Amino acid sequence: MACSCSPTPAPQKPNSKFRTALWIALFINAAMFVIELIGGAYAHSSALWADSLDFFGDAMNYAISLAVLGASLYWRATVALLKGATMALFGLVVIGKTTYAYVQGIPPEAITMGAIGVLALIANVISALFLYAFRDGDSNMQSVWLCSRNDAIGNVAVIFAAVGVFGTGSLIPDLMVALVMSILGLTGGYQVIQKAMKERQASKRINLVEECP
Repeated sequence: MACSCSPTPAPQKPNSKFRTALWIALFINAAMFVIELIGGAYAHSSALWADSLDFFGDAMNYAISLAVLGASLYWRATVALLKGATMALFGLVVIGKTTYAYVQGIPPEAITMGAIGVLALIANVISALFLYAFRDGDSNMQSVWLCSRNDAIGNVAVIFAAVGVFGTGSLIPDLMVALVMSILGLTGGYQVIQKAMKERQASKRINLVEECP
């Protein structure tokens, strides 16, 4: 059977708007990582501590995404695969931290927790608005949108948890939010991994067609 060959598509031309959105999201997430890391330690909040790790992971993801803009589909999908695995790993780490906090039994300081939660929500809504337009792009674009979306959802939950801790004096609302954030990390990571694997396979098929005699 004759083999029909076609040229491999050129690497995606870097999207200047996407690049700008990534830089904005990178700076916002790096700043919030430091704020929540310090605030979470001060308030003894598992949810804030978990969210600070999420901000750090997102900042790294945005930096990686900037580095591969304009690369081939295969390499963009490969990086997205790594980011998806990182998101899922984050979910597992948060589950471990939540278990440890439950054993310790120290309730968080609700006022600090709530104030930082509101600040983090504002930061993530700004990031999400800049990245919303790229939610239906390739796996690399989808991964950064999912990171921002998950963070905004998590921050709303942190605020509700702070209210719950303030009203009950219990650490349970804080632990429940940390658990929800871990589930978001696991499910978001799974979505990105699935799409990235499909894109890698598609890229390999294109390369095989190009190599046909």
